[in-house]
Amino acid sequence: MAASARGLCHIAFHVPAGQPLAQDLQRLFGFQPLAVREAEGWRQLALRSGDAVFLVNEGAGPQEPLYGLADTGAAAQALVARGCSLPVPPVTVRDSQGIATYAVVRSPVGNLSLTLLERAGFGGPFLPGFRPLPSATRPGWISHVDHLTLACTCGSSPTLMRWFHDCLDFHHLPLSPGEDPELGLQVTAGSGQGGLKLTALQTPPGSAVPTLVLAESLPGAASGQDQVEQFLARHRGPGLQHVGLYTPNIMKATEGVAVAGGQLLAPPEGYYQQPGKERQILAAGHEPSLLARQGILLDGDEGKFLLQVFTKSLFPEDTFFLELIQREGATGFGQGNIRALWQSVQEEQASRDQET
Repeated sequence: MAASARGLCHIAFHVPAGQPLAQDLQRLFGFQPLAVREAEGWRQLALRSGDAVFLVNEGAGPQEPLYGLADTGAAAQALVARGCSLPVPPVTVRDSQGIATYAVVRSPVGNLSLTLLERAGFGGPFLPGFRPLPSATRPGWISHVDHLTLACTCGSSPTLMRWFHDCLDFHHLPLSPGEDPELGLQVTAGSGQGGLKLTALQTPPGSAVPTLVLAESLPGAASGQDQVEQFLARHRGPGLQHVGLYTPNIMKATEGVAVAGGQLLAPPEGYYQQPGKERQILAAGHEPSLLARQGILLDGDEGKFLLQVFTKSLFPEDTFFLELIQREGATGFGQGNIRALWQSVQEEQASRDQET
């Protein structure tokens, strides 16, 4: 029996003291402080926008909550029975607001750990031991986490897919009609540029867990490393490449990020001049010139569209970025936009390499 996840509690990052991730999430993306915990020289700050919560750990260890379940103890036993490694067995923590129980599962994706969390008996704003923080009344642009994308080694997606299915009850989500789960969605980036293989996973209906996307490179690049391979090299293994944040108004969100000084990826040259692109944008009820001015990508058909914009890396190592996404009926990620993202990141990396 798998440990069925019911919802995403938060996404935790572990950064050196002084790294500006927490400040950037507030200043650039409208996240608000939720709660803080300080002990033994390190600091944990939880920030929220809508239902999306990021936990920034400065100097903390790797065992922090991620997924929420109904019964942590039973879930941990089920995972151990399947051969999973639990570096932290079920632990109960408490304060005046109540109790919560968590256990840490070591995933097969690099240094990514998944934490099972049960907090039905906790009445505070976040977790025991955290002090609530006053939040500004300014509304955020983000409503929830839409998806998580993991950069994986070439050929590893089928094995990872089976692990997430057997251990956490994820199932294959086809991104194209008749898609073979073993092959995923393969998007070639052009002659001599290789491409990308995506495998999407989701939990059963009724849960609030974001879609999980496994990304790996396709062979065929003429020279050098593509962005997935560069992530693997700079991150020293597989890991979380980007988080897709859902916004109900991507125009307003993108403008807010840009005004605040956020750096967004420019679409590849000629994106808006592709045959049929203007007609597609107009059919979705948007103005091509406005999307082009803000660098927003649009893809879809048959009345179902999605809009996306991507940030540049939030870390100097060029290993992690954010995506803003608005869905208008579309459930996938748009093959045209996947190809455009690939080209945009490649161009940005080439520009960085020239500067250095």
